[in-house]
Amino acid sequence: MSSQISSLLLPQQMSASPSINGDARRSANFPPNIWGDYFLSNTFQTMEMENEVEKKVEEMKEEVRKMLITCVEKPFEQLILIDSIQQLGLAYHFEIEIKEALDDVYMNYNNLITSESNEDIHIVSLRFRLLRQQRYSISCDIFNKFTDDEGNFKETLTKDVKGMLSLYQASHMRMHGEEILERAFAFTTTNLRAAINNSNGSHEDREISYALKWPFFKAMPRLASRNYISSYEEDPLHNPTLLCFAKLDYNCLQKLYQKELHEISRWWKELKLMEKLSFARDRCVECYIWALGIYFEPKYSLGRTVVTKVVVLTSIMDDIYDLHATFEELQLLTHAIERWDDTCIKGLPEYMKIYYEALLDTYKGIEQDISKYDNPYAIHYAKEAMKRQARYYFFEAKWYKEEYTPTIEEYLRIGRVTACYSLFSPISFLGMGNVASTEAFEWIESDPKALVGSGVIGRIMNDIVSHKFEQERGHVASAVECYMIQYNVPEKEARQELEKQVTNAWKDIIEDYIKSTENDVPNTIFKSVLNLARLSDTFYKDEDGYTCSGGETKRMIISLVLDPLPI
Repeated sequence: MSSQISSLLLPQQMSASPSINGDARRSANFPPNIWGDYFLSNTFQTMEMENEVEKKVEEMKEEVRKMLITCVEKPFEQLILIDSIQQLGLAYHFEIEIKEALDDVYMNYNNLITSESNEDIHIVSLRFRLLRQQRYSISCDIFNKFTDDEGNFKETLTKDVKGMLSLYQASHMRMHGEEILERAFAFTTTNLRAAINNSNGSHEDREISYALKWPFFKAMPRLASRNYISSYEEDPLHNPTLLCFAKLDYNCLQKLYQKELHEISRWWKELKLMEKLSFARDRCVECYIWALGIYFEPKYSLGRTVVTKVVVLTSIMDDIYDLHATFEELQLLTHAIERWDDTCIKGLPEYMKIYYEALLDTYKGIEQDISKYDNPYAIHYAKEAMKRQARYYFFEAKWYKEEYTPTIEEYLRIGRVTACYSLFSPISFLGMGNVASTEAFEWIESDPKALVGSGVIGRIMNDIVSHKFEQERGHVASAVECYMIQYNVPEKEARQELEKQVTNAWKDIIEDYIKSTENDVPNTIFKSVLNLARLSDTFYKDEDGYTCSGGETKRMIISLVLDPLPI
């Protein structure tokens, strides 16, 4: 971002022009917290015979590792096994083995696509997707052989539903300019929807229905695994060891998440912020799901706690800037956060003192928690990200005060940051230990294409589902209003055009993902950005599932954290 725009974000450089909206406190009447003290009052005992379960998990892990090794001479079976492991949520146990296997596939890729030209669409699509997921830059021209003289996919492919689904999943790995994958997406979407309309309710039909809503690469990993495990169980060709392993692993991690939520709920209860800041959304459990969506693996337990605490406090900050505070109060708070000093508390209104003190104390606690890692620089970047968040919130507050409607381009330059992903990404690095080097923090601070794309996705998807409610109670123009006014089009057209921008933002993320390397940006670092985009698709697909969390979001939380899989 240019220095000119950066300077505009500092409140002391802005004129306090009068507006009828400037000093009015608004009320949103947000739905209440649906969980109460549920996670605090339940102790969530560990699984019976836990040691035996862990022993069984280890035994099955070794069995699956042997499967991966013995499949080396059977390339088709190897690809299918790797895909099953990934979709079942077990890949984190076998990262080295999967990488080595796909490295070999890539090294022999040119030989494979020339010597085995009779491969069906399922295998070709699966190999293509697995390699791109591993960040290999491979051409999509391989799909030309499945098209006719006019460049359209052959109608005979529609008879192979498994192949169609595989091609559909592969099409979601497309980058800019890959027209054949655009055609693949349109072709498979149309035909898979037709297949669903004539379905008999089989496990394949349910798998297709889920994929049409949440394709594998764009789905929240743990939620996708939960769905796939159920579907895989009904497949008569499923591997019993893999299935049992996936179920036990899912349930074991679920117990860990329950313990984490119990501790986080205690922290939240003892903080007592909602007693004084009742105007804000009370969404501690939902905030934990954001953290779980960024990383679900057991080694990131501390990271989930850290992220949850910051997400909770950012949610309240959002409501302070968007809803409750006067413009003059926001000037004070923005200055205080910029200075990051305990002495700033005395100059704030009473309710802001409570918030500001909680923010600084929480960061002090986080700094102590991560002190076991050899990365003393990390907390500095975390603070700077929060300062930036406050500056951008203030910028939107200024727009609202002045009744200014920006262009869609101007809006998204600010809105992609107020979507919070420029904050949540570096915060998630705090829980990654030494993987999060200074280079990783500098990379995220440089606003890489993937982070910009993730923020655009979050901002637009959030705005599409929430703009009517927000405009009714008074809010800066959303992406929808900005587009409608700039181009003088009705809401429906504005939404369609914005959805195209979401599609293009995904292409930006995928390009950045594939064109950078593990040495440039480690997978763990990059996936925090990628998973934030996936979370937008989870929370804001059809509704504002964060603010109004009593429907689909509640069901999602139950399946992720409370409802174990039957063994």
